[in-house]
Amino acid sequence: MGMKKRFGKGMMTVALGAALIGGGTYAYFSDTETTNNTFAAGTLDLTLSPTEIINVDNIAPGDSFIRDFELGNGGSLDIDKVLLETDYIVNDAKGDNTEDMAEHIQVEFLYNVSNLDEVIFETTLAELKDMTPEAVNQHIFYPEIGDKGLPVGETHDLIVKFNFLDNGEDQNQFQGDSLKLTWTFNATQKPGEQR
Repeated sequence: MGMKKRFGKGMMTVALGAALIGGGTYAYFSDTETTNNTFAAGTLDLTLSPTEIINVDNIAPGDSFIRDFELGNGGSLDIDKVLLETDYIVNDAKGDNTEDMAEHIQVEFLYNVSNLDEVIFETTLAELKDMTPEAVNQHIFYPEIGDKGLPVGETHDLIVKFNFLDNGEDQNQFQGDSLKLTWTFNATQKPGEQR
């Protein structure tokens, strides 16, 4: 037999032996189990009613307006904190303002309808805009909802009094002006827990 044939047969023998050895390694008991798992995220849904808190015309220094609105938790997770961001745009009708009109609009956050004289916090719109949302929470929402936050399905009334301050001086620069106020309420969840 030639060298090529012997080499070929040798290679076939090696391949057959490797196949038999490889096939033999699968001869053992086995068992398989499968688990089915689900992670379903909850929802945070801060509701606000009404969405337009104040819309008044022809205001004059000394005027005040009380408005109430309701914050609610329509989600499936408890709300820990409510953070308020304030923004506004002043339309200077005559272009003659030397002061910010928002410095003359005072905001009083009140406890509830029956205790309108009990002020939680008062400031001007200009100062409120410069406050961090966390500071606003500490002054306004924490005294009202405290550590419990806003649990699922609960609502909380918030009463606000807006005062156009009469400073006893000439405020003619604000005649015909308007101020568009935007309040953005952000809710945060309670800290996660071990389950």
